[in-house]
Amino acid sequence: MSINVKFPDGAERAYDDGVTPLKIAEGLSKSLAKKVVAAKVDGAWWDLTRALEKDAKIELVVRDSADGLEVLRHDAAHVLAQAVQDLFPGTQVTIGPVVEDGFYYDFYRDEPFSTDDFPRIEARMREIVDADLPIQREVWDRAEAISHFNAIGETFKAKIIDDVIPPGEPITVYRQGNEWKDLCRGPHLPSTGRLGKAFKLMKLAGAYWRGDQANEQLQRIYGTAWADEKQLEDYLHRLEEAEKRDHRRRGRQMDLFHMQEEGRGMVFWHEKGLTLWRTIEAYMRRRLEKAGYVEVRTPQVLDRSFWEKSGHWENYRANMFVCETAEGETLSLKPMNCPGHVQIFKFGQKSYRDLPLRMAEFGACHRYEPSGALHGLMRVRAFTQDDAHIFCREDQIEDEVARFITLANSVHEDFGLTRDHIALGTRPELRAGSEDFWDMAEGQLLNAARKAGVEPVIAEGDGAFYAPKLDFQLKDAIGRIWTCGTIQNDYVLPDRLGAEYVGEDGQKHKPVMLHRAILGSLERFIGVIIENYAGAFPLWLAPVQVTVATITSDADPYADHVVDLLKRAGLRAEADKRNEKIGYKIREHSLAKVPVIAVVGRKEADERKVALRRLGSQEQTVMSLDEALDALKDEAKAPDERRGD
Repeated sequence: MSINVKFPDGAERAYDDGVTPLKIAEGLSKSLAKKVVAAKVDGAWWDLTRALEKDAKIELVVRDSADGLEVLRHDAAHVLAQAVQDLFPGTQVTIGPVVEDGFYYDFYRDEPFSTDDFPRIEARMREIVDADLPIQREVWDRAEAISHFNAIGETFKAKIIDDVIPPGEPITVYRQGNEWKDLCRGPHLPSTGRLGKAFKLMKLAGAYWRGDQANEQLQRIYGTAWADEKQLEDYLHRLEEAEKRDHRRRGRQMDLFHMQEEGRGMVFWHEKGLTLWRTIEAYMRRRLEKAGYVEVRTPQVLDRSFWEKSGHWENYRANMFVCETAEGETLSLKPMNCPGHVQIFKFGQKSYRDLPLRMAEFGACHRYEPSGALHGLMRVRAFTQDDAHIFCREDQIEDEVARFITLANSVHEDFGLTRDHIALGTRPELRAGSEDFWDMAEGQLLNAARKAGVEPVIAEGDGAFYAPKLDFQLKDAIGRIWTCGTIQNDYVLPDRLGAEYVGEDGQKHKPVMLHRAILGSLERFIGVIIENYAGAFPLWLAPVQVTVATITSDADPYADHVVDLLKRAGLRAEADKRNEKIGYKIREHSLAKVPVIAVVGRKEADERKVALRRLGSQEQTVMSLDEALDALKDEAKAPDERRGD
């Protein structure tokens, strides 16, 4: 008897009954057999040493692919759990999932772990890898498994089987060597030796069983694992760079903003931070005006009845800030701008000739986020979006989305961010609308992206409950991916709120509403670009563009004169006339990431010159004041102004 195996390229081969993915890989090439870590059989995860049961499609998963890294990290979590139980008898293992860039395992133990334990644990993990213990998949009877784990003191594993795994689902246990075992769905490597040693334990944290603080407290050990040592080194270097670039740290150093407990998740913008904000806002206003948008402003607080009508009270109430008035009104701060924009659209009759209507707002929104989820500017409770909604006819959707993609790409490039890809978020499991609607809506976004010269990456199930979306995934200076910018085609909200226009046929029709943002929230975007540039902004963005630093006090009047001329030329300039050595001043302003320091002394004053020193350079360029003004004035223009957009 033979089994027919179909490969991703469409090729088919026949194999003897009982063939495993590993045997298939070995038959294809020795190098592939060394790299493969698991397989997908008819789309389901499969161990390399597990025999195929019938004719099937097979995909061999290699270690340096995204799926391969997931398998390696899963195995690393098991090796960690075995090492911990070897070194700390009596410790119970609970769950150990893969997370972004790594894994963690939650342990139940009376004594606390310490990061000082990490070297011992890592050493034991390496010993387990060196031992190349075979990893075997076993299918157990449900009752037998519960009894067994209770008997050996692994009560959490017994609870998982009893409370989490649905009846009828197979109970699979993976055994490492002869003794150690763990409840797991898999897949896993054939042996621990295949894991390699490109792993590292990263940090400790507290946790609760099943995320409920009423349950037992656990200790979580985080780790990272990669396909090889080079990937691990690169990752650790990125972490080191990310720490240096952390926007919270840079924000303090550059005197941009701060946050405090009395206003959790809300930003106190300092003068320099607000200058950066206003520079970005002014740039966006110019781009939007030239792209045919009108700017509006909607109320911050609206009555509960309005949010009930929009559907937010039912579906989003837990994230809304609600207040009661002395007159018995129930009001809410707006969590988003779109319902207000529909009200402006509805004011007065609209014709098909008015469409598309592109309506923009720098809208201040408030959303309740749990305090544990807050993170500097990246996750806040009060934020401002560069929000806009395009009201259009159905036949205008693809052109409008394509036009938006082109605009968003240009804006992101101006801020020094590189597009990695655009993701098409498709229908989620819980959704409104028919399958035909979703086929149509997803097709509209796909066609629009292709019109703009982009082939989107499909993000299965990542759409909003009412519509699919395109998300812009941008890469920063150290290779991290950020989601900045989105567009969604919404047929639901305009209908729900009664938006209509008069068509060419004289009848009333429902517009389609394209929700779109290019930056997202300004708070988060500023955090992203602070980290992208490590605070060293290009001249057009820098809060302080030029500092005129004096060498001696007799140059003070000339420094004031230079600053005055710089400001008249449109530059953000300030003077440093403190009684400090010039080397100290240069170091201090360099730490504050001022792009240009103009050094002036008695000689420069007499000759009407300046010595320009660029951030990151040890060299000074002496030039006439007029030359410096002309050069800096041109360089300080925003990219759209230099292009003459």
